[in-house]
Amino acid sequence: MTEFPVRHFLSDEAVAHIGEGLLARTLPREEWTHEAHLAATTYLVLKHPEIDLDTELRGIISRYNESVGGVNSDSEGYHDTITHAYLRGIRLFLSEADVARPVHDLVNELLMSPMGRRDWPLRFWSKERLMSVEARRNWVEPDLAAMP
Repeated sequence: MTEFPVRHFLSDEAVAHIGEGLLARTLPREEWTHEAHLAATTYLVLKHPEIDLDTELRGIISRYNESVGGVNSDSEGYHDTITHAYLRGIRLFLSEADVARPVHDLVNELLMSPMGRRDWPLRFWSKERLMSVEARRNWVEPDLAAMP
């Protein structure tokens, strides 16, 4: 897998911009990066506990994708297994972190951790299983190793 430089967040406001922009569907499409996915989800976990992310994150991301001209199909857009794998990883990371710290510091630390890597899900799923239509549509159990 190609290594990409990690883009860090410089302030809590920058993280809030991503999280609130996702919710409001006002985030410019070019800002919806891997880092933004993790920042938005971390922000939602910490700042919007009233949102049941286990059931609502699919709709939040799918509606956002459509609002910026994207589609949610069998080959692009929302991916349920990857989304829920990272949600689980973010919750694990936060359970071991000092959540009193600034949100952007937490997000930056997450991005540098194993759970923040673009290839983290491939520790648990084969590429074929993870990239399957079934895994995109619904949660699919890992086939290589159990998730923490």
